[in-house]
Order: sequence, then structure tokens, then C-alpha cells
Amino acid sequence: QVHVVESGGGLVQAGGSLRLSCEASNIFSINVMGWYRQAPGKQRELVATITNGWLKKYADSVKGRFTISKDNAKDTVYLQMNNLKDEDTAVYYCNVDFELGSFWGQGTQVSVSS
Repeated sequence: QVHVVESGGGLVQAGGSLRLSCEASNIFSINVMGWYRQAPGKQRELVATITNGWLKKYADSVKGRFTISKDNAKDTVYLQMNNLKDEDTAVYYCNVDFELGSFWGQGTQVSVSS
């Protein structure tokens, strides 16, 4: 059975840090793993992605603050978030793109207080 499970969200003060993790289970031929987020009343947007060739892509709003990485042995992708801002508050979703399609995780809430 396929599983995409996020963890690591929470409440943090502005300027603080959080690390999100996403583990994929029983998904083969993964091409891209990434993080997206959706704030209340807004559309889901890309935060960062990493390919199986280790190419990384970031939204302009997080460049220099967020870092995406992965552990291929564990099929796990991480998002290190530093210097968090109010506008980073959102539900963060993990996406796993593989040969036959993609799967989404259930989301993890990140809330930044000023």
C-alpha cells in the first residue's frame, strides 16, 4: 500500500526554524519529490522540489531561507525552513512524482506567529 506521510509541522515564532519530513512507502521509479503549501483562501503553490538527479527548485519567496534535501535510501524528503515569516503560515503538502503519476500527503500545518 502506498503511503506519503509528512511530519514536523507546528507553531513557531517569526524568525524561528522548522524541519519537515516526508516519507514515501511502496512508490517505485520516483522522479521528483517536493513540497507545496496552501494558505487559507489561496491556491496551492510550489515551495521546493528535488529531482532524482538532485536538481533543486525553489519558489522565489523562500530562496535563501528554505533548503530541500532527500535520503534516497529512506525515500524521504526534507524541508529545512529557517527565518520563518508570517506569510509562511500554511498547510504544507508533500508530493511524490513517479513513473505512473503522483501522490500527495495529507499535509502538515505550519503556523508562524509574530
